Amino acid sequence: MDTLPVSRQRLWDSLMEMARIGATTKGGCNRQTLTDLDSEARHLLRRRCEALGLTMTVDRVGNMVFRREGTDPARKPVAIGSHLDTQPTGGRFDGVLGVLAGLEILRAMHEAGLRTRAPIVLINWTNEEGARFSPPMMGSGVAIGVFSEAEILAKTDPAGAVFGRELARIGWQGEGDPAWARGLGAYFELHIEQGPFLEAEGAVIGVVTGASAQAWFEVTVEGAEAHGGNGMAMRRDALVAASLMIATVEGIALEHGGNGTVGRLTLHPDSRNVVPGRAWFAVDLRHASEAVLARMTAALRARIGAIAAARHVRATVTPFWSFPATPFDPTLVGRVRAAAEARGYPCRDMVTGIGHDAVHVARAVPTSLIFVPCHGGLSHNEAESITPDWAEAGCRVLADAVLATAEVV
Repeated sequence: MDTLPVSRQRLWDSLMEMARIGATTKGGCNRQTLTDLDSEARHLLRRRCEALGLTMTVDRVGNMVFRREGTDPARKPVAIGSHLDTQPTGGRFDGVLGVLAGLEILRAMHEAGLRTRAPIVLINWTNEEGARFSPPMMGSGVAIGVFSEAEILAKTDPAGAVFGRELARIGWQGEGDPAWARGLGAYFELHIEQGPFLEAEGAVIGVVTGASAQAWFEVTVEGAEAHGGNGMAMRRDALVAASLMIATVEGIALEHGGNGTVGRLTLHPDSRNVVPGRAWFAVDLRHASEAVLARMTAALRARIGAIAAARHVRATVTPFWSFPATPFDPTLVGRVRAAAEARGYPCRDMVTGIGHDAVHVARAVPTSLIFVPCHGGLSHNEAESITPDWAEAGCRVLADAVLATAEVV
């Protein structure tokens, strides 16, 4: 809606203001979930939203919801959301863009005195990243029923801190039932692409039609400890075996046109002059096709088994987390596409291989996900960057789609 006074500069200033919380020396952010810095970011968002007269509720897993009433009490809310938490070496825009673009839309509506039939809510989901507490997308997962509340509150980080206790410690454990989200009428999320395709093709808006399936595993390799000065022939080195298994993860992904990542590796006893007797690593497999992902999983199990047999070690592959290929709502996707085309922004349809809160929400609520480019496709990196023009374009397309759904009075 061209009369909506969305401000490019104000949006950018908001992004830079938030980026100062947890700022790193390399220009990124380390604002991991349920830390004091996460709490500081939440307080900043609360102040900005309450200045607009929005009402805040917080549920028992820490999801923050800010509501702007509509004129029709019978209408279900139209939601805008994303997350404020980051990776340990995260950027300034991953997740944050979606939250602060929503804030900018609500600011512009407030300035213009614009009313909608449906209420509009802005959401900051708890622990989208899964960096400190795994798996990711916990807040949205509990809200939609993917995870139980008790399961998530009991999760621990690598240092043994308990999710529920940390949430209470930083003062952001509310009293609301997380199931509130299942009563939303629609959900929109704006995010940086975290891939190279939009920038490479000169497109400004990615119209995301769905999300790839994912399957995560934990692999434990058990060999035998030995002195580093002993001979090589009889060794049952868990690390050497694990390294061959890790290399095959990449091979499986390339063969099937999917994605495969090993992001964590630990050793026992982790001593300089001892042959490792145990290795543990995490595997993340992704593909747009559930059938192909199943074949990737079968190949992973078979090849790890073969390597274990050849190296005289034992390997156990344990499923950790998964979600299916997820289509987004065709009507909402169409509104995003129409908004981009009406504004003259080059756009393309695409499927995301990356998990977002929108993927969980889509299981229960009509959902749409919008992408804007990021330089070089770089994300989960302190050098992550976008332009103010890309941020503005995404915000305007988001605003148009949201207002079309909430219906301006």
